Amino acid sequence: MPEEYVPPRVWEWKLHDNPFAAINRPIAGATHEKDLPLGEHPFQLYSQGTPNGQKVTVLFEELLAAGHAAEYDAWLIRIMEGNQFSSGFVAVNPNSKIPALVDRSGPEPLRVFESNSILLHLAEKFGAFLPASGPARTEVLNWLFWQAASQPFISGCFGHFYHYAPIKIAYAIDRYAMESKRLFSVADQRLGETQYIGGEAYSIADMAIYPWYARLVSGAAYGAAAEFLAMAEYKNIARWVEEIGARPAVQRGVMVNCAQGPLENQLHERHHSSDFDLRTQDKLETAQA
Repeated sequence: MPEEYVPPRVWEWKLHDNPFAAINRPIAGATHEKDLPLGEHPFQLYSQGTPNGQKVTVLFEELLAAGHAAEYDAWLIRIMEGNQFSSGFVAVNPNSKIPALVDRSGPEPLRVFESNSILLHLAEKFGAFLPASGPARTEVLNWLFWQAASQPFISGCFGHFYHYAPIKIAYAIDRYAMESKRLFSVADQRLGETQYIGGEAYSIADMAIYPWYARLVSGAAYGAAAEFLAMAEYKNIARWVEEIGARPAVQRGVMVNCAQGPLENQLHERHHSSDFDLRTQDKLETAQA
């Protein structure tokens, strides 16, 4: 065990030598001047293909597949390089987190930040993937906000202490493993009652939760976390992940702004539906060779 840590009277920020040191800091605001690029479509998305980014691109692709006029430009924000601290990005999202959206479809550009706020904004704008009123709408929103409240335990706490932290602290890992498994149990029981997390209809609640749980079920998140957390126990989550993952729009959405993994699954920028066939990273690198 490491020596017991005694907190100082006043905390001071120290830069640590780890790959994530550059993505967070204790003060807000821009670190450098740089404008954001602009495309031709009504919606300008600035993001990276993390689960929080994927939930929004999945919704865009689902809207387009359903026939809505939701064409968008998706620009890659490389968070490990500090792109989220540019003056242009901070103007759209003062919290310096992806994703961030500029909706230019109205008389004046509108900024929308926080991933679930973007989901709610687009669902209401297009009248899709969210019941218009009544108990069904409330139930979808229950699960949408459940995701926003619960995910920090899994990604911010369990994932950090189990996989990323430079030292392993049993108390921290046990504390957040327990809470993560409780949340999995909540979702698994719910999905034993209904086809989708928000009820019998596919909704933005499913899109919000799917990218996180798909990575855990597949073993793609946090090293050996799938085995450690016994994800195979959650049969209803596995059924739901397989069903959602089979949707073509979901398969396209998780590729957008993806900058890691197999090159054929990386579409760094998305400006047209043909980009999925013509501009994935494997094709671009082959063309440059």
